[in-house]
Amino acid sequence: MNNVGIGDEMYEWARELFPICRSITGDGVRQTLRYLQKLLPGMEIYEVPSGTPVLDWVVPEEWNIRDAFVADNSGTRIIDFRQNNLHVVGYSEPVSAEMTLEELQPHLHSLAAMPDAIPYVTSYYERRWGFCLSQRSREGLRPGKYRVLIDSTLAPGSLSYGEVILPATGQSSEQREVLLSTYVCHPSMANNELSGPVVTAALARWLGSLPQRRYTYRVVFVPETIGSIAYLSRHLEEMKRNTIAGYVVTCVGDDRAYSFLESRAGNTLADSITRHVIKHHYPKCVTYSFLDRGSDERQYCSPGVDLPVVSLMRSKYGTYPEYHTSLDDLSLISSSGLAGAFGALQRCISLLEANHVYRATCLGEPQLGRRGLYPTLSQHGSGVKVKAMMDVLAYADGQGDLVSLAERIGVPAEACLPMIVRLLQEDLLERVD
Repeated sequence: MNNVGIGDEMYEWARELFPICRSITGDGVRQTLRYLQKLLPGMEIYEVPSGTPVLDWVVPEEWNIRDAFVADNSGTRIIDFRQNNLHVVGYSEPVSAEMTLEELQPHLHSLAAMPDAIPYVTSYYERRWGFCLSQRSREGLRPGKYRVLIDSTLAPGSLSYGEVILPATGQSSEQREVLLSTYVCHPSMANNELSGPVVTAALARWLGSLPQRRYTYRVVFVPETIGSIAYLSRHLEEMKRNTIAGYVVTCVGDDRAYSFLESRAGNTLADSITRHVIKHHYPKCVTYSFLDRGSDERQYCSPGVDLPVVSLMRSKYGTYPEYHTSLDDLSLISSSGLAGAFGALQRCISLLEANHVYRATCLGEPQLGRRGLYPTLSQHGSGVKVKAMMDVLAYADGQGDLVSLAERIGVPAEACLPMIVRLLQEDLLERVD
């Protein structure tokens, strides 16, 4: 698939979004959603008030932050939120105090194994405050008095999310849907945060440009966990009724790997489509079971929800060393990495759109030669080029879909499509779904 230029465009979106301090609520999420709304004018932004029950959870108070620092006796900021928004523990309550280094230490977080990385730490559901810094910087702190300020607010507000609905354009009265879900709740991290929204936005723009869509596409930009739970609380019954496949789009920006996380059931249409695509196009892709889950597939696949949702990623969350640290920056992702993930998901969606059930119409083996589909001179090797077409006819029994047929005959489904078009033209096949 020709995706020249889309990688550069997505990387630029990520670069512009990178400085924003996002969390599960607050103005950083709204700013991010407004940016994405400019790319996707059909996006609606919704607010769920603090205190709203959402399934087994409650929407928390809204958190916003303006400034934060730790300064030494000279007034020099030695930990500065303005330099890197990972320096503050997410959802830190406000604090303004002077304290000794001994008093400050319990509120500091660093990674001894990664001395130059600032860790990403949050405390969404327990009131506390804290700062994050590199282990090397922490070891350089000297005894004395320190000025500590976190200029933040925790107050009733709302949780924000974005939604784009792209309706099917065919004549079918069915309301079948495909879900694309990504999250907009992490501060300045590139692969773990921004790669998902920018690739999802690019996919939504591509889907919106298609002259025909077999399915409706439900594209959502939510805060991870609490956002998907809030969204499900509003739309669960219609999603259970209509969703045939879905993808959580996360960690899709680097060049190192491809990774596939199965649904909880492991045998959904999304599973079979994605397995077929990676088998023929990404053979080095690492497959993970649902036991290795960690993002919003937890919510979409949970018992009682049971949506057919998987993830097709580059380097999976939790498997690359820069994960949840300041080293997951714009140098970790690339235009080619983003474009590769876009292309992989585009292949899956295209196959979903084309995945019909077919049945041969001719009793017995059809005479392909008089239809110009078979060599009229039989000689060594003459039938090789039409064997796949014969195999399509042999296994098109109206029982299995295109993917199962292609798996049975050992041919990529997309390679079967031109043959199917020709066989339909000759009335040798019919669609039965």
